[in-house]
Amino acid sequence: MMTMSTLLATLNQTIQTAQFSGAVLIRQHEETRYEQAYGFANRSEEMPNHPHTRFAMASGSKLFTAVAVCQLVERGHITYNTRLQEWLELPEIEGFGDVTVHHLLTHTSGVADYFDEEVMDDFEQLWLTTPMYHVREPEDVLALFQDQPMKFKPGERFSYSNSGYVLLGLLIERVTGESFRTYIEKHIFQACGMESTGYYRMDRLPKQTALGYIDEEGGQWRTNIYSVPLIGQPDGGAYTTLYDLDLFWQHFLKGKLVSEETAALMLTPQVEPDDDDSYGYGIWIDIRDNEIFRHYIMGCDPGVSLISFIYAGTGIRSHVLSNQTEGAFLLAQELDNIAVSGV
Repeated sequence: MMTMSTLLATLNQTIQTAQFSGAVLIRQHEETRYEQAYGFANRSEEMPNHPHTRFAMASGSKLFTAVAVCQLVERGHITYNTRLQEWLELPEIEGFGDVTVHHLLTHTSGVADYFDEEVMDDFEQLWLTTPMYHVREPEDVLALFQDQPMKFKPGERFSYSNSGYVLLGLLIERVTGESFRTYIEKHIFQACGMESTGYYRMDRLPKQTALGYIDEEGGQWRTNIYSVPLIGQPDGGAYTTLYDLDLFWQHFLKGKLVSEETAALMLTPQVEPDDDDSYGYGIWIDIRDNEIFRHYIMGCDPGVSLISFIYAGTGIRSHVLSNQTEGAFLLAQELDNIAVSGV
């Protein structure tokens, strides 16, 4: 078995070879095992990233939406079998009325996705016809897909759906009477003490926030300011730091955001997208040798990538935030090797 010093040396070599830009944190229980930051938060000014830099989360923040919905279930406002049409006025599309909260949480609703990863591979294509600076509220995103036919009958299969989580955000607004972002900030960020996490406008980013960078041929690059929505939505786009993200997981796993029973439900496989991965409520589940190896969230936008791994039965939590499109994913194998060794 490789020693920890060798494993960390391999991780550092991968980081250097990939010219990784971002920050990495490995914690076991309450102890920090590894903490490093690399590259620049602002390349033009050569301002370095550090462990407390804010990074965009892309789809990683879908988990906040899922937790909020489960909070409303616990309070008795809705159930997992509640039909969306009971709360939202939806278009007259065949099958739409049968969509439930469970379907949306598990990406099995069949609702047309405004960015369908089964047929599209470039998020920037969306904004050729709809300027990203017009997308400010969940209802603005709804206009991108509400008139499209269903892909399949609710519950028929898994198909990753950003639109589904936008609908969950609208449901949160209808049930609580608060804006989506206000609810999340109050009942998740403030509840966890996540003081450096929020939904920030791209043109009003707070200090110590990394700009997202898209690397191009010939060593050229550009920021992602014209490649993602102006502000995060229920399907992604919050900003966070390594330690705020770890705070969230600590509160979630200890039953401080939802009950331990609900947390266990969210961590339980609900649907199997493929042979290796399952999906709970807002959380991916890596199954190896018929056992849960890790729970995780991930996110990817132009100039943004995130992985956050919770290794089953080890107390190990590994987080990577990057202001590059693929940066975080390049480190996944090394993080798995470190976790298997027991840190």
